[in-house]
Amino acid sequence: MRTADGHQASTQHELEAGRLLFAQDCQFVAGAASVASLPEFGLPEVAFAGRSNVGKSSLVNALTGRLTLAKVSSRPGLTRQINFFALGHRLMLVDLPGYGFAQVGKALKQSWQDLAAAYLRGRPTLQRICLLIDARHGLKDIDRDTMKSLDRAAVVYQLVLTKADTVKGPALQRIVEQTTAALRHFPAAHPEVMVTSASEGIGIAEMRAELERLAAPRQAVRS
Repeated sequence: MRTADGHQASTQHELEAGRLLFAQDCQFVAGAASVASLPEFGLPEVAFAGRSNVGKSSLVNALTGRLTLAKVSSRPGLTRQINFFALGHRLMLVDLPGYGFAQVGKALKQSWQDLAAAYLRGRPTLQRICLLIDARHGLKDIDRDTMKSLDRAAVVYQLVLTKADTVKGPALQRIVEQTTAALRHFPAAHPEVMVTSASEGIGIAEMRAELERLAAPRQAVRS
């Protein structure tokens, strides 16, 4: 079954599977500020990336139903390390530092970029990057540069529009269509754009279902 915009719709079974996964215990595992402090490989990983203040932490909190799992701030650049959260022994959620607006020195900003690049190159357990885009602004040049880097690294990524509640009707549809059309130029991009709002719950159930498909099989869960 497909939605009105042509995207594959999740079935009720898939939505329920996603709900059950994200209802499980989610625990902070590690905060890595250097390559040496990255945790060992284990669960399949889904990482969240995007410009500073795009709503990464808010989305992680909305997906897990926990208001304070990931720190939320109006100050761009608060996330200064790679944070790992284990979800029900089936999936690792990874919160990457935001790019674009952090008010720090060039040396520190470069160290964050180098850490993120090392993570992307060296994680065989990384299943997908969720690249968050503010629905109010659409793709920016800095987002396209990130997408080109992910293409070169052959890392599969999916664009996720955030703050969709702030863009109404036809304007939101135009942003979705423009963003989807842009994907044709990026070979590593997932073909479907997800539309979400952490504050209003838009697209949260569908995103849970999408990420559940990337998790370790239920029969592989430890007793």
